[in-house]
Amino acid sequence: MSRSETEQVEGPLDPVEAAARLAGSGLFPEYVLYEREGVWRFGGGERWGVDLDSDRVTVRAADGTSDSRAYTGSPADALAEALAGLPDPSWRAYGWVGFDFALRSRGAAPAAGGGAARLARLIVPRTEVRITADGARISGGEAQLRQKVRSLLLEPVASPARPRATLDPQADPHGYRALVGEALAEIDRGDYHKVILSRKVDLPFPVDIPATYAVGRRANTPARSFLLDLDGLRSAGFSPELVVTVGPDREVSTNPLAGTRAAGRGTAADTAARAELEADPKEIHEHAISVREAVTEMRSVCAPDSVAVSDFMSVSVRGSVQHLASTVRGRLEEGATPWHAFEALFPAITASGIPKPQAIEAITRLEEGRGLYSGAVVTATSRGELDAALVLRAVYEEQGRAWLRAGAGIVSGSRPEREFEETGEKLASVLPHLVPAARP
Repeated sequence: MSRSETEQVEGPLDPVEAAARLAGSGLFPEYVLYEREGVWRFGGGERWGVDLDSDRVTVRAADGTSDSRAYTGSPADALAEALAGLPDPSWRAYGWVGFDFALRSRGAAPAAGGGAARLARLIVPRTEVRITADGARISGGEAQLRQKVRSLLLEPVASPARPRATLDPQADPHGYRALVGEALAEIDRGDYHKVILSRKVDLPFPVDIPATYAVGRRANTPARSFLLDLDGLRSAGFSPELVVTVGPDREVSTNPLAGTRAAGRGTAADTAARAELEADPKEIHEHAISVREAVTEMRSVCAPDSVAVSDFMSVSVRGSVQHLASTVRGRLEEGATPWHAFEALFPAITASGIPKPQAIEAITRLEEGRGLYSGAVVTATSRGELDAALVLRAVYEEQGRAWLRAGAGIVSGSRPEREFEETGEKLASVLPHLVPAARP
């Protein structure tokens, strides 16, 4: 990219406000925003696109042409090959991978309805904006568009406060407690050891997704955050953990979170909840088996002697909840790609269960289709980097419908009422921050 196609914007900036304003500007028909460690990356418009379905992979060009091919074998290989074949020698892709990717990669029974399903959608954007508190860099796109982006970033007035939505999350129209009871019976029968079951909360109003992101991000402490509008699917979320990250040095890490208590209720209440969490045998067991499985999965794609737990069972506060958290690291073995690491670790243990194939089968049987929930929002580069945030604590909107979703890990010893309560604690990371869309 030439120097003339890149512009610097001097700060200071409010990255959350600037990013939300950019997303809500209408300048880009599709976009993805991805926050990682104090840097907000925004990819807008489509230079190249990759759609991965359960039976085909399609590469799209900005001029409307496309190349669609059937594939067999690993969907991770199909995705990696499509990206590697892009005409651009240097690229950064942004997008999402849905839960159904796991059905294709792990040979689980298809979701209800059958037929071809969209597994992933990625774009290499025409315009990228890198935002920090110190300023921004605008790359690509026409000069006039870059000037409009610059003006938006430098807008001095914060967006006006908007009314928040109110909704009672205690209703259980889909019978979540009964589903937990079914899962416990299957666990007692020995069908599997752990399964994460989720419940959906339909919203009776349209949501302003960028405004909700701005409000919710200030109230949350995510490992990653994201905001996207791709092919009619809109979402904003405050991810508590990574599925996987792969660096340019081929170092791989994942950070399973399992074991939950409420947070944000005052110092005394939070301290008591933390002490209870760290002493609860059920929560400790749930976390320990998750870490054990993460180590096993990492060893399938990493040099075995490189895999180690670098942090075990600390406590991470993520918005309205606190979790037991660990980190597992390794070095990608020769011949393995970052997408192999993604496939080995996806879906996250903490959003599926143990053993994974049996847990995934139970989820597809007991729940309606998850879509993006418990999938991943990802960024990947031509240099071999990949960063995949687990999609939890998010709001979703598609085809005029908006909803939330939250789950809990069911193991022997779980109680349906407590698991329902835990889903409510997780919903509180998003629910109080919903901004209804302005009426025309």
